[in-house]
Amino acid sequence: MRNRVYVGYDSREDIAWQVCRHSINRHASTPIDIYPLRQTTVRELGLYTRPMDALSSTEFSLTRFLVPYIAAHDGWTVFMDCDVLLTTDLNAIFEGLDESKALYVVQHDYEPANAIKMDGKAQTVYPRKNWSSVMIFNGRNPHVRALTPELVNTAAPSYLHRFEWLPDDSLIGSLDLGWNFLEGEYPLPEKAPNLIHYTNGGPWFEQWTNVGYADLWLDEEARYLATRPPGAAT
Repeated sequence: MRNRVYVGYDSREDIAWQVCRHSINRHASTPIDIYPLRQTTVRELGLYTRPMDALSSTEFSLTRFLVPYIAAHDGWTVFMDCDVLLTTDLNAIFEGLDESKALYVVQHDYEPANAIKMDGKAQTVYPRKNWSSVMIFNGRNPHVRALTPELVNTAAPSYLHRFEWLPDDSLIGSLDLGWNFLEGEYPLPEKAPNLIHYTNGGPWFEQWTNVGYADLWLDEEARYLATRPPGAAT
């Protein structure tokens, strides 16, 4: 079975999704199944019924927790935000995972450097911030299986994002920082991280064209655009 990844889709950032997908495919040593997690689609399927939330920074703020239910298999499944760029083979993230863990994340511990992010959205501060922006779910774990539409549609956002649905912190595996490197929040390493997360805003926003690793994203965008037939829709 191919490895699977679901990428959060936001209608305001279609180009971010397109470039993210292109970077995954370009570096993959073996094919990866990549799906956009669109809120409109999960609503049409009746899986997401929460009222629209104008305060959410993205359209996939909470739908991300439906990924194991949607994937519906016993293997490992990745979710990631769309504002990321892969610089290496994503298949490597699946290597050496411990079946006793419910999920894996990069366990960030930081204070956001900016009060405003992306297209003018206010930056919020809360425990385990950005842990849920890249997750590897273990489809065999009973606590992951308990992430049903009923739970995701009724639980408090903090309950979901802080992983309060897990009874023990030992169920959360730790990924290397390079698998969710927050641009603007950490000093830039000499070598580009495996996964660059433009969490404050990326080069597709006019006000964020000078961020770290902007050149890598813009190069990937150019590669993606070169593959599209003239006049092709996204």
